[in-house]
Amino acid sequence: MSSSSSSFIALVLLLSLFFFSVNATAKFDDLFHPYWAADHFSFDGDAVNMKLDNFSGAGFSSKSKYMFGKVNIQIKLVQGDSAGTVTAFYMSSDGPKHHEFDFEFLGNTTGEPYLVQTNVYVNGVGNREQRLNLWFDPTKDFHTYSILWNQRQVVFMVDETPIRVHTNLEHKGIPFPKDQAMGVYSSIWNADDWATQGGRVKTDWTHAPFVASYRAFEIDGCECPVTTADFDNAKRCANTGGWWDQPVMSELNVHQSHQLIWVRANHMIYDYCSDTARFPSVPVECEHHRH
Repeated sequence: MSSSSSSFIALVLLLSLFFFSVNATAKFDDLFHPYWAADHFSFDGDAVNMKLDNFSGAGFSSKSKYMFGKVNIQIKLVQGDSAGTVTAFYMSSDGPKHHEFDFEFLGNTTGEPYLVQTNVYVNGVGNREQRLNLWFDPTKDFHTYSILWNQRQVVFMVDETPIRVHTNLEHKGIPFPKDQAMGVYSSIWNADDWATQGGRVKTDWTHAPFVASYRAFEIDGCECPVTTADFDNAKRCANTGGWWDQPVMSELNVHQSHQLIWVRANHMIYDYCSDTARFPSVPVECEHHRH
């Protein structure tokens, strides 16, 4: 076999890992547990339903924390009039200088599109919001929402299509989240002071309960014992040689780059990098990010 053929096969295998490397779909109880309002959960086969009513929202968290890897969860969002509600799927570490990667699904009045807001916190500093509308109705069926995290980039994906990339720019003096283990979380709550049209449309509680459904829970990353210090976890996880840190995973491939360009051109409606009212000086990472 020629060296070029061997290289091609190796590349195909690594790309296959990117799409299919997560563990076989786990049951909810294998990876997660309710941390808020356990009485607002119900189970329907492999699916978990979490509801918001005028008494409480609800939330679940992973039993373990991770540093680098990929998380997939399939979600079917609140149907009908969901104005004022937020369904979130995110990763976060602890403490005031925490790191965090957010998907926030902002409900809307019946017939209006759901908005997806993403955000990245580094050392406790966020204000990096992007918003987009989706190219499908996320309330009609389950869709896969993913976060890929390695030492070079954080990638937010919808049905394996990249919608956002946060690149490691430490060589430009910009901090990158790679030193704190993160849990995986989801929650649903009332945020009608800001979630829908800037808070102009309030939650209509006559439509309660608002229900989000989940299934196909997958986490493949460097698991971090809670008894181990972040420094030691970071050192170990940076040197595991996990699939997520292979060179082919250090940036998007050409097809993925084209997908991201398409998403930004056709579906992005807000980017903090372009908001001169909030940021008269362009945030420093925005000057260097290619996407």
